[in-house]
Amino acid sequence: MACVRLIILAVLAFAAPVSAQDMSAFKTGPVFEGFGPHAPVEGMGPVPADTEFSHAFDVAVPAEEGKNSRGFESAARFINMHVAAGVDPDNIRVAVVVHGKASMDLLSDEAWAAKGRDGANPSGAMIREMLDHGVRFILCGQSGIAYGITQDDLIPGVETALSAMTAHALLQQRGYTVNPF
Repeated sequence: MACVRLIILAVLAFAAPVSAQDMSAFKTGPVFEGFGPHAPVEGMGPVPADTEFSHAFDVAVPAEEGKNSRGFESAARFINMHVAAGVDPDNIRVAVVVHGKASMDLLSDEAWAAKGRDGANPSGAMIREMLDHGVRFILCGQSGIAYGITQDDLIPGVETALSAMTAHALLQQRGYTVNPF
């Protein structure tokens, strides 16, 4: 039995460094200074400056309590890392399609409180800043109905589509690719 414990401890000792992440190279900016961390990648060729992106993110997982939405953060990271790599920010178009339980993350602070949530919407400031930079946030209308969310409940500037499926289909027709994860 002591031998089994010793083997387990040895495995854990070697596994811990493998699973640890070094986030020291990750920085925010240049577009969003408070969120969207990314790291430079050594040895890769430059992203051509004339590159154009039309990219959609699908977000169905709600933010952890008291934190920014990871899905929204991914959209900000996409913008930050490509601008840092030399892509003109005017050549980056991003849409965030939100459905399911993540729909609540689009609520204004007033609607957030009216739905029984404490404090302000933790993702609210990030969404407003991203909207100011041209990021589109699109609520699935079907999820909105399911969760009792009206257009008046949303942060100003958030759009509503018939459904998330409709939003993605329309974005694809306009040349947007969908983030695969």
